[in-house]
Order: sequence, then structure tokens, then C-alpha cells
Amino acid sequence: MIETLPPTTVALVLDPEAGVEARARLWAETRDARRRAGSRADPPEWLAVPAPEAEARLASLRRLEFENGDAGAGTPPDAGMPPNADVPRPFDLPVEPPPAIDRDMKRLLAEIGTSRARGERILILCDNDGQIERLEEILQERGGRALLRDVTLAVGSLSGGFRVGIPGTLLVLTDHEVFRRRYRRHRTRLRGAATIESVASIEPGDYVVHMDHGIGRYVGLQRVEVQGETIETLEIRYADGDVLRLPHYRLDLIERWSAAGSGARPPAVHKLGRRKWKQLKKRTVAAIEATAVELLQLYARRQMAPGRAFPTDTAWQREMESAFLYEETPDQLSAWDEVRADLEVPIPMDRLVCGDVGFGKTEVAIRAAFKVVQDDAQVAVLAPTTILADQHLGTFRERLAGFPVHIEALSRFRTPSEQRNVVSRLRDGTVDIVIGTHRLLSRDVRFRDLGLLIVDEEQRFGVRQKERLKEVRETVDVLTLSATPIPRTLHLALGGLRDLSTIRTPPRNRMPIITHVLPWDDGILEEALRREFDRGGQVFFVHDRVETIAALAKRVRNLMPEARAEIAHGQMPERELEDVMHRFVRAEIDVLICTSIIENGLDVPSANTMVVHGAHNFGLAQLYQLRGRVGRSHRRAYCYLVVPENVAPEAAQRLRVLEHHTELGSGYQVALRDLELRGAGNLLGGEQSGFATAVGIETYQRLVESTLRRLKGESGHAGPSVRVSVDGESFLPDDYVAGSQVKMHLYRRLARLTTWEEVRDFRAELEDRFGALPPPVERLLGAAELRILGGAVEAEWIRVSEEDARISFEATAAPRLGLLTNALGDRQLDVEVRRLEPLSLVLRRAGTEPLLPTLVEALGILADPGRSEAEGENAPVTAGGVFR
Repeated sequence: MIETLPPTTVALVLDPEAGVEARARLWAETRDARRRAGSRADPPEWLAVPAPEAEARLASLRRLEFENGDAGAGTPPDAGMPPNADVPRPFDLPVEPPPAIDRDMKRLLAEIGTSRARGERILILCDNDGQIERLEEILQERGGRALLRDVTLAVGSLSGGFRVGIPGTLLVLTDHEVFRRRYRRHRTRLRGAATIESVASIEPGDYVVHMDHGIGRYVGLQRVEVQGETIETLEIRYADGDVLRLPHYRLDLIERWSAAGSGARPPAVHKLGRRKWKQLKKRTVAAIEATAVELLQLYARRQMAPGRAFPTDTAWQREMESAFLYEETPDQLSAWDEVRADLEVPIPMDRLVCGDVGFGKTEVAIRAAFKVVQDDAQVAVLAPTTILADQHLGTFRERLAGFPVHIEALSRFRTPSEQRNVVSRLRDGTVDIVIGTHRLLSRDVRFRDLGLLIVDEEQRFGVRQKERLKEVRETVDVLTLSATPIPRTLHLALGGLRDLSTIRTPPRNRMPIITHVLPWDDGILEEALRREFDRGGQVFFVHDRVETIAALAKRVRNLMPEARAEIAHGQMPERELEDVMHRFVRAEIDVLICTSIIENGLDVPSANTMVVHGAHNFGLAQLYQLRGRVGRSHRRAYCYLVVPENVAPEAAQRLRVLEHHTELGSGYQVALRDLELRGAGNLLGGEQSGFATAVGIETYQRLVESTLRRLKGESGHAGPSVRVSVDGESFLPDDYVAGSQVKMHLYRRLARLTTWEEVRDFRAELEDRFGALPPPVERLLGAAELRILGGAVEAEWIRVSEEDARISFEATAAPRLGLLTNALGDRQLDVEVRRLEPLSLVLRRAGTEPLLPTLVEALGILADPGRSEAEGENAPVTAGGVFR
């Protein structure tokens, strides 16, 4: 990399001796690892630079070196340096840690006074303008405007403050030291990650489900010409060699068939025109109806229950939110807006907030809890493990430290007397927020006024706890947080029985976790561990069995004898387990060899490498949760899924999903995939999984949604029924959009558009992604607009050529003739009425303007109910007449 730097570069060397050792060790480890790998490995020079060459390259740059020694002591120049190189001698820059403030404003004022007496410049860096205003108010209120003149407040980001140890120089503080915060964000431009498309791609050979004709096999995209129009169609092969060619604009009728469970047999292909598919579809809908009624009754009871409407945001709420030291992502703000709106209406909330670990779900929960507490109601936070409950306790207390909110914990880590004390204070209302495990669901726990229940990772609770939660849901606001919700929970949210908010935008500077699936290899694992230790980090080493974890620990210690390694699992004594966990958090342990007990709750930003031994024995959602323990800082994180050479095919498929979905925010997509792989199970009842397998999980999901809409009296979009034909080629050319999967995705999206405005936005997107629209694409989009607009004006079919067009209306249509006259009369068109009942028109081009866009504009006016009706709406229209 050095050779790419300009000659004017100055290298800042913080520790010369340590740098020489690190570069020599890197080269030695790379060379040794490649030697162990044998001929299949790339040469070590491809990955690292030999130590002497590295020193020579660094010596060619001008350098500014710092070392821990007396100023001016100096050291001899490096052996590899040119004899006449002008290199400054090392020196010592005295820097002291910042004074501890910890929310003590009197101490802050005293430190400012001391710095003024020493003649120091005083700079306090804040993360945002809200923090600056907050500090200005505090300093002015306690020290007057004169004090503000001696302190500079600015927006900036440092990992911590410092004082230059030369009198009269500089004191730098951050709002983290002032308000006792541990982590900082960097004010770089927010980088969002592209979310994964929820629509599964369809490839040739896949089974597909046509909503009207059943299961067939997708062959590919084929172009056909029908009455002068060339369009692209999906070719689907059914039993007995029958072929169905589906126009691209009806792709909304197609779903990819996928089994509701791993290992399911391929489906039987249906015969076109037979009743078997219709009967299967009818039985599936009937089964969904029968079991959905119970859930709809619960939904209805919740809607009718006398809920509590919490007041709008107070000044305290705004102050608490502005003190958040990280910039909210758009998804996080959206989720909070939805939760806030739910809390402010008198209907019990039941919302699922789904987002990756570290994406800000807890902050949404804290804001909701604070809002509820301000209305003199209590909040219960339910966590699946004592470790997670303990971590939530620290987070809630730290976040709400500046407000009169009493927060307690209730878990097995508390003594019986402590638990009795908390239960008593919950009953009399002196505890505002209680955070605990399933102990909170015990019958002896009663609240004076419970207003909100927050459930973290509901899938970790047992059946009895979930039944108790079901009782609570009917009367109390419930907020559920999850990174990978179980299929049933996700399914109910997708089906409309629970409200769903997703947080898919990653925090700034968060990078995807590099994931590898591999067999055990001493060389690779040693290299992975050493790389993490070299950057001062820690490692999770996860094992699937308590019985053999000691043997694994011995193997790990043999790999890295110098590492401080400890074991943690759920069968250890509680206090011992708690001690090990806290020591790992304090970085007193290098490698934590553990079971999946760390799946929820352990937040260690310095641990950014994970090895999962026996990864094939874990579930997909569980692996995703485990992987989420790393990558919680700005550092690149790595996860190694270690499996046997002969791993079972279904396990390999599960691991490939996780290896593929490394994108930030992909937890929601992993949950969708888990819904497909693990099976429908008890989605709406245990008997449903057979139907989900028979029709395919995507089709089953679609039938659930449509059935629920119908049972709730809602109408769903069935797609435009008007037939449209446009002469000429009407498709996405290969030289404009390359790749059949991309074209399939675009065709599918286009088929699902329901408004004229959506087609216009789609047009702008194509131009932005692929360039100016060629004529076939113009005709494709024009035909899509005509289908939507034709449906709005009750047209039965529309045929367009270069010079004329024909529009026939439905027999039940009653076009408003005044609007029709205005819409068509101001265009360069000759209009002839061919038939009055049902109305049929012929339009001929009477100018230079192209006919297709002119017709689209005219129908847009006719379809827009907001336009004022023209005079003469009842003007007579006669067959054969022409109006301009």
C-alpha cells in the first residue's frame, strides 16, 4: 500500500519498536501458514510484505515518531534508512487523561476554573447541536455568561478527552465525560446498506404456483407475437406436456413454490384445466378460515378493549431523546414514530419491532418506557436470560440517569429478600420500571398500574410463559423486540394480526460480518485468533454441548497457550457464571469458550471474532443471533462456522443461507428464510403445515393475507382486468437490462403497481439505473399505464397502433361525457363514437404527437376524480359523430 502514497506523505509512527515487531510477526505468521497449507495456497508475498522490505518502504517516507521516553532522548536511526535521511528525533508529548466529571456539574465548573487559572484553552466536543444547547443552558445557569466566553462548545467526535501536560496549553472534554457515556459515534456521512429484496428469485427449473392453474415448472422467458404485439412471457410447463405462456404484466399471479420445511418432497405438477388445484386451494382457504377466526377474535378483543391513551410528548421526553449520543437511522425514527402513535391511542398496542442486533431496538424501547412512566404508569421489561436482563438494567439506568425514574431488576441473580423487596415496591408503585426474566410472569408479581410490557426475544420463552403473555396482551400495551422472530410471530405480523416495524438501516460505520463455513483447521483458526488478539480484541468460541466443552477448551488452549481462556455455560453455579461473564466484559478474558448462553445479551464491542464449533447443530435463527454478538463496533468482524466434512445436506443448506446473508439488516430476511426452511408448523394451528407444503409457503402466505383481509371486511387489489394491446415490441431488451433474474424482478414489480404515479416513479428508476428508455420499454410502460387507467375508467379493452386506438367500455360503465369531451377534445385526436351501448370509441392521431403518450394523458385526466367536471356534461354523443 505504501507505494500508492504520494511522495509528500508524512507517516505518523506511534510506537516504532512495536511496529517493527508487529511487521516481522505478520510476515512470519503469513509465511508459516502458507507453508502448512502446502501447494494449494497462494504465495505469502501475495498477502504480506517481507519484514526487511516493509522497513525499507517505510523508511522511504518522512516520519513523525512518538515513543514513551524522555523528550529529546532520541534513538539511533533505523538500519534500513538512507544515511542522509532527514528524520526528526523521537520526542515525548505529555498528554494526561481528562478529569472525571460523571454528571457532577459542580466538578465541571471547578475544572473549568482550574483550567482558566492555568491559562488553558477549554474545548468541549458534543455529538450534536442538542447537546451543545443543553451544556450552554447548564453553564449559563450555574456560571453566568462570562463563563461561556471562556469555554468553546463545538460539534466533534473523539474517543475521549485529554489535557496537554504543558501548562497553558489545552483541555479537551467530550460530552461523554460530562454526562458519563461510554461509546461515541463518528460524525461521518451516514452509510446505509441496501436491504435484500423480499421477493424470491425464480430460475429455470423451479416449481412455480399460478394462482389460477396450480403448480408447474418454470422453463424460462419467451418472446411471442400476438396480433402485431411482441411481448415477453413466462413459459410454465404442466403435466402431460401442456405449456402456459403468461404475459409479463400478469406476473402478479405467480409465486415460487418452496416447501414449508427442509427435506420436503418435490410437489406434483398439476394438469391444466382440471379441478384438482381449485379443490386444494378451496380446502386450504377453508382451513385458514377455521383457525384464523380464533386469532381474529383475539385481535378484535384487543381492538375493543379499554386501552390507555398516553399523552403527547413532554419537554422531558424531547430532552431525553435529544441526549441520545448516536444519530438515529431513518428506520429507527420510523419505528419510534409508529410506537409513539400506538401509545397515544386508546387501543392496546401489540407491535413487533424487528431489527438486527445493535440496530437500535433498545433505544426505541427506552423511549416508549419513558413516555409511559411520565403518565404515572409502570413498565415491565421481560428478557430471556439473567445476563440480558442485567445488561438492560445498566442500559436503562444509564440512559435515564438524569430523570426521576426508579428502575429495578428481578431475576435469579437477586437474593430472595431482594426479590421480595422489589415485588413489594412494584405493588405500591415506587418502582417505575422493572427488568427481569420470566420471574416477572410469576403470580405473586403484581403491579399498581402496569402500562407497558416490553418483551425481548420472545422466541426464547417457553409455552407457559407465552400463554401468560397472551393473557396480558388483551389489556396492556405490548412491545416485542426481536432480531430474528420465530416463524409464527413473524407470520402473524405479516398476516396483519400484529403490527410490524422493521429496522434494516445499519448504524454508521457498521460493517457486515464476514462469515465462513469450513471444517476444523488448526492453521486457519490459529491465524483467526491471533489476528483478533493483535488488534487488542477478544474471541467467542461457541460449542454445542456442555459435556464436551472442557475437551474443546483444551484444544483451544493448545492453539493459543498465551491466551487467557475461560469456560461459560448454563450448568455452572450462578455466581461463578456471572463472574466469568463480567470478567469477559471487562476484557480480563481473551477467549470465552461457551455454549449458546451468550446468544442473547452479551454486548462486548471489543469481541469481533467468533468461532462456532458444531455449527450444523444450531438452528438458523440461533446462529444468526450468535453471530450478532460480534461486529457491534466500527471494526470488521469475522465468524467461522466449523462443521464436519460430511455435514447433512439440510444443515449445509441452512449454513449457506447464513453465509450468504451477511448484509447489514438481513435478520428480517433470515427470519423469512427460516419460515421457509423450518416449516410453517404452528403458524395458525398445527394442522396448517400440510397445506403450506401442498401449495408452497409463499402461496400459503398469500392466501392467509387475502383470507384475513376478507374476514376483516377489507378489500384487496386483484389487479387490472382491462385487456391492453399495443402494436410493436413491448418488453425489456437484453441489451438494456441484462440477466433474466433482474428482468423477472422488474416485470414482477411492474405487474404489482396499482397507480399511475407508481408507474411514473418506476419509469424514472429505469432511466436512472439503465439509461434512456428504448422504444420497446416506452411501449411496455405505456401499456402498464393504460391497464391502470383503463381499469379506473371501467374500460374492457384498449388496442393501440401507431395511427389509431380503440377503447371499449364495460357494459356496466357510465362514462361522464363532459369529462370525456374535455379529456379527449383538447388533444390532437379525432374521436369517433362507434357504439353507444356499451360505449366504444375510435381515436385517430390528428397531429404530430405520438398516440400512446397522448392517450395515456387523456385517460389520466378522465380517471382523476379531483378534476372539475366540464360544462355540458350531458352533451349528446351520437354514433358516427366526431368531436375535437
